[in-house]
Amino acid sequence: MKNSKISELDVEKVAEFLELPPSKISELIEKGNLKRNWDEYYDIYRFQGHAPQMEDGTVLIDHHGSFELVRGFPKIKRAMLLEPAILKNFKEIPSVVVEEKMNGYNVRVIEFRGKLIAFTRSGHVCPYSTERVQNFLEPDFFREHPDLVVYGEMAGPENPYVQKDAYGIESLDFFVFDIRHKDTGEALPVNQRREIAENYGFNQVRLFGDFSIKSASSKITEIIRDLGKEGREGVVIKDQAMVLQPVKYTCSESNCSDLRQAFKFYNEAGRDYLYSRVIREGFQSHEWNENEDEFTQRCLRLGESILRPMKKTIEEVESGDRISDDFRIRVKDREIIFKFRDYLDRFGLYVALEKIERIGDEYVAEIRKVNKSTNDKTLAMLEGQLWS
Repeated sequence: MKNSKISELDVEKVAEFLELPPSKISELIEKGNLKRNWDEYYDIYRFQGHAPQMEDGTVLIDHHGSFELVRGFPKIKRAMLLEPAILKNFKEIPSVVVEEKMNGYNVRVIEFRGKLIAFTRSGHVCPYSTERVQNFLEPDFFREHPDLVVYGEMAGPENPYVQKDAYGIESLDFFVFDIRHKDTGEALPVNQRREIAENYGFNQVRLFGDFSIKSASSKITEIIRDLGKEGREGVVIKDQAMVLQPVKYTCSESNCSDLRQAFKFYNEAGRDYLYSRVIREGFQSHEWNENEDEFTQRCLRLGESILRPMKKTIEEVESGDRISDDFRIRVKDREIIFKFRDYLDRFGLYVALEKIERIGDEYVAEIRKVNKSTNDKTLAMLEGQLWS
């Protein structure tokens, strides 16, 4: 059933603000492409799916008489072969800036009614991320720059989506990788963004340098090899002016880490997600002109990342266990733990609070997320069901 409160949105005024026909706004609402957020964020709407001229996850804020748009984060395309991708996509400029691509989850932060709030890529207001960003970002920035949005990566072991110990972080931290204008999505140039972020004391993703187009691929290859050894994800290659679209490139070790997690829950992971990571390995091996020993090591790493977690899943289900994602979150307000559980529940995820412990002035919650589809599918196969 549609959310009845969505009808309170003034379709005529929204259409005028977005410069679209009112019939188009009504159609987006009817088809579920313009949806209201939950709880205290009922005046925040998110665009999802097929919305004209809108990135998925773009947010519309209703200020009861006026509107504000927060553009979604544009999809960054991936280089499969590094050198030709750089030469083709950045041929108009003499050099590229290279920053680290961190392995966490992407959020956008704005100020809303005197409080910082964090949007996920899809435009939901995540209660856990929102609680955490209060500790990471200086509110004065948002008061002094109300037209700007801070984009960053939430990374660390106390992460409900991607738990990583590679960064030397005890809990969770926020790393700025972009600052953009709300209404247009236009990005600040890299140097300007890094200077502003430094002035406000924001953590930032690592800057590796500014490399000429001719030397960039060899420099980035060295960086990628080192990042892989550290268990990190990869890099984003950027135009200093942020006029040309950035390009991302990842380490083999990161691809395999993703596959290990995905094949543990093989019936939840999308096939495109799995397939693309295998394809990356083939192209990188080719570009790096690997000898037979190096290629064999890559094959073993890739094969183990697929088969070992899947075999373990089958064995655990056969023994009567339910496979799950177990993670920990840390908050100052105990109520956020329950709000976050309800938030995940809205997406159809089965989560159970295993334990809540008071540590100093914070609460640490151990949470278990059961991946029902993989559990059920594996059990059915063990009982003789055929694959269709």
